[in-house]
Amino acid sequence: MAKKIRSGDLKRVLKYIRRYRLLMVLSVIMAAVTVMLTLYVPILTGRAIDLIIGPGNVDLAGIAAILTQIAVTVAATAVIQWLMNTVNNRITFHVVRDMRNEAFRKIEILPLSYLDAHGGGEIVNRVIADADQFADGLLMGFTQLFTGIVTILGTLFFMLTINWKTALVVIVLTPLSLFIARFISKKTYDMFRLQSETRGEQTAFIDEMISNQKVVKAFGREKASLEKFDEINERLRSCSLRATFFSSITNPATRFVNNVVYAGVALAGALSCIATAGTAVPFTVGQLSCFLSYANQYTKPFNEISGVITELQNALACASRLFELIEEDPQIPDSPDALVLENAKGDVTLKNVDFSYTPDRRLIENLNLTVKQGQRVAIVGPTGCGKTTIINLLMRFYDVDSGSIMADGTDIRNITRKSLRRNYGMVLQETWLKSGTIRENITMGRPDATNEEMIAAAKAAHSHGFIKRLPKGYDTVIGEDGGSLSQGQKQLLCITRVMLCLPPMLILDEATSSIDTRTEIRIQKAFAEMMKGRTSFIVAHRLSTIREADIILVMKDGHIIEQGSHEELLKMGGFYHTLYNSQFAAV
Repeated sequence: MAKKIRSGDLKRVLKYIRRYRLLMVLSVIMAAVTVMLTLYVPILTGRAIDLIIGPGNVDLAGIAAILTQIAVTVAATAVIQWLMNTVNNRITFHVVRDMRNEAFRKIEILPLSYLDAHGGGEIVNRVIADADQFADGLLMGFTQLFTGIVTILGTLFFMLTINWKTALVVIVLTPLSLFIARFISKKTYDMFRLQSETRGEQTAFIDEMISNQKVVKAFGREKASLEKFDEINERLRSCSLRATFFSSITNPATRFVNNVVYAGVALAGALSCIATAGTAVPFTVGQLSCFLSYANQYTKPFNEISGVITELQNALACASRLFELIEEDPQIPDSPDALVLENAKGDVTLKNVDFSYTPDRRLIENLNLTVKQGQRVAIVGPTGCGKTTIINLLMRFYDVDSGSIMADGTDIRNITRKSLRRNYGMVLQETWLKSGTIRENITMGRPDATNEEMIAAAKAAHSHGFIKRLPKGYDTVIGEDGGSLSQGQKQLLCITRVMLCLPPMLILDEATSSIDTRTEIRIQKAFAEMMKGRTSFIVAHRLSTIREADIILVMKDGHIIEQGSHEELLKMGGFYHTLYNSQFAAV
């Protein structure tokens, strides 16, 4: 199974590398030139040795000339090798950049069901850490694999031309290194993949703990969290040690075989020198020195290639996790003839809607609702009854399992997602602000808004006062998720963002839950002004905030069990009456 996965991943990697085939050709050419120059040095060295004929019989001028050639050859080799490494780095950077870009583009079009089912830290680990690990292995492959193969072929050719009989000893013993490297490499892939998956689990857990450290401390879960982290760390240690053990024995094992090869070559070469001494074509000491140098260079790439194979196992294991993300099924794309919804009136109809997050647990069944333009619809009910799910369906974050949702008489599945969502303004209980200035966060939905329009929206949302007190006002830079701003201030900025856009339909999901009572009263007045003529969906637990709604939907277990105005529902004496009185019993 590992071999099959490895082959598929390698094909995918080659698809990315193929885009830079010209750089690849250039790298191969420079690798060949580097090796040829490197292999030329032993020939020069052998010639210099043969010029040392005996005591007092040394051709110094000839040796000096050869040493000059060696110096020039080594310098040229160093320059070409530097250029080759630069090209290889460039190829690696572009390949990893393309993979990361494709992964991030896929994240942008993945269905929310995938993002809900996978931890943010685990996804980040795939795009960052796994990509880095893959880059390291790929770079080693470019740097050593090409030169290693060319070195093996080059040294083999030269050894055959110098003394083919001795070269046969090398050829016969070579497969031992290959068999050992192949045997060990089969063991490493699954171990490196497990290491990568465990590392991703660790990253996700760290991200979760950092994001929710206040809750951890509030409930005294520091020790339990540390024990959980230690448990993940122990599993990572275990699988990492096993992966490292098998990968680390590759080089010593092949090096042992190579030393056996070298010893065999030295013995065979020495016997050849003795046997051919005094003949017409002797096997000289210089040639033996050159041959031994080639034998050493011939076996060395096997050590490097075995190390490269080990690194490639790790790289492909990491690439596999990245490819899994890239190849995830995206959300169903908009149909080619999808309608672009412009200036929606705000008529919304839900007809026989069924939906569940998991097939074995039904949530919303046969939901019917008709909302006319400008109506304010409040949705109330106990936790888990499906209030926020309706919002997800209206925004088409999820598609219904059956039935239909209509906007201005058109099924929203036949409307482009972008145009549908542009006609909604949404403020959630969970605030989100990006790193940047206050101005950039407010104008996210309308980048072309004037300064006057932005300030007017801020005043309407009652955020202008605290913004002006910030060090640089609207140009104050805030960190990730609002930095040091209070939860209430962050929510005010999110409300301001919607105030600036003023779309025809609004969704307010616990929009004032983090704001003090006095500010909430003012914002409710601003909302009332903003909602005039606009279809609005309001999710609230504090029932005092929805008294003025035109329609109140009371939900329970995915069904609308009561429907009407505040006064009508109280007169019914049903579930809403009980829910309302439970909040105000002490008043």
